[in-house]
Amino acid sequence: MFIAFGLVSTHIFRNLVNRFNWVYYSFEKQVLLFFGLILSSGAVLYAGYYFALTTIFLDFRRFMAPPMLGLISSVVITAIWWLIYFIWHYIERNRSSQVDRLKLETTVKELELKTIKAQLNPHFIFNALNSIRALVDENPQRARTAITELSNILRSSMAAEKVETVSLENELNIVKDYLALEHIRFEERLIVKYEIDPDTLELQVPPMMLQTLVENAIKHGISRVVNGGTVYIASRLNGTQHEITIENTGQITGNHLNGHGFGLQSTRQRLSLLFGNRASFEIWNKDEHTVEARVLMPLL
Repeated sequence: MFIAFGLVSTHIFRNLVNRFNWVYYSFEKQVLLFFGLILSSGAVLYAGYYFALTTIFLDFRRFMAPPMLGLISSVVITAIWWLIYFIWHYIERNRSSQVDRLKLETTVKELELKTIKAQLNPHFIFNALNSIRALVDENPQRARTAITELSNILRSSMAAEKVETVSLENELNIVKDYLALEHIRFEERLIVKYEIDPDTLELQVPPMMLQTLVENAIKHGISRVVNGGTVYIASRLNGTQHEITIENTGQITGNHLNGHGFGLQSTRQRLSLLFGNRASFEIWNKDEHTVEARVLMPLL
């Protein structure tokens, strides 16, 4: 009888408070609600139990505890019940909010990555078209070849839009096509050297990241040196990290000295979004004639 009335009283009040969406109440209101539920459901429990025993089972009357003691016992039992109920809801709400926050963070990260990629592609296309434009009159055949190279780059770039990371080998193919276009402009003024560890070719990197850094090296380095210079691209394993370095002839000044150029900012943003604080990017004047950019990423 006691269990039956306990279930009835707590379920009645549970359905009542759920109608008013108590989970959205402030903490102070929930505390008041908690004590109100304890007292009200405890009183209903004891009243129903006492009424049943005193009217239906008259012989049990002499075994019953005094009314005040019985009421206190009912309140204590309902207090334990409501405490379990509130704690369970608190844990469930906390877990749901964590899941929702993770989903939101993932959505925001994807949107930010797509925004950065959308900004990078027009930026790259503009520079590539400038290189091709210079060939249209003086070397039409080479211009047609350059257009084919550009289409290859754009095809790879569009495929990269659908993923967060690509293999270094795919990224290098884009870089080689891009450098072939730039060689049209610079001819013998541009020398490219590679030092690629074969074990790093299948490692994952942000799409268009290496191309952006190489483009930055040419735009702000090689193009400003009268005699041109060298771009040195290296990829190696450094303990538990993948290290990529790009060295180029030239010097960085002004905003680029602190890595505030568009390409450099996009590199930092994508590394942060994909790897958090496990990845890093630095760029500095290595000596009086050389700039070095270094990317460190965790091995996936």
